[in-house]
Amino acid sequence: MQKLTEGMAAPLFTAKNQNGKEISLEQFKGKKVILYFYPKDNTPGCTAESCNLNENLSHINKKGFEIIGVSPDSETSHLGFATRYSLEFNLLSDKEKKILNAYGAYGEKISYGKTSMGVLRTTFIINEEGIIDGIIRKVDTKNHTEQIFEYLNNR
Repeated sequence: MQKLTEGMAAPLFTAKNQNGKEISLEQFKGKKVILYFYPKDNTPGCTAESCNLNENLSHINKKGFEIIGVSPDSETSHLGFATRYSLEFNLLSDKEKKILNAYGAYGEKISYGKTSMGVLRTTFIINEEGIIDGIIRKVDTKNHTEQIFEYLNNR
C-alpha cells in the first residue's frame, strides 16, 4: 500500500461509534474533518489528546471542522472513555484495523527500545471534497488543537 500524502483522496470507511451507530466518511462530504488515530482509550497520552480536542471543540467547530477519533478499542470501551471525559465527538471502533491500515496508521514502532506493531498516532486534516489537506505524524498530545491550527495557519 502506498503511503498517503497531502492532495490524495482520503480513503473511505464505515465503522461503528461509541453508541453503536454506523459512521462513514461519506457522511461528512461538504464538511472538513480532523481524523485522528490513537492507540488506546484511557491511557495518559490518548486521554490528553482527546480531552484537548474536546476542550477546544467549539473553536474547532467554528472553523468548520468535525472530529473523528479512531482506535482498535471496542465500542464499549469507547463509550466508557467518552462518558468518563464527556467527549462530544465520534470515536470509531476499528478492531480489525481496516481503517488504521488504509491510512497507514498501524505499523512497526519502537517504544522504550523495543520494536512492536501498534497504532501510529497520526492526524489527518480532510477538506470538504474528501481530499487530505494535511497530515500530522508527530502529535503533541497535550496541545494537539494548537498544533492543528498552527499547521493550518502555516500553509
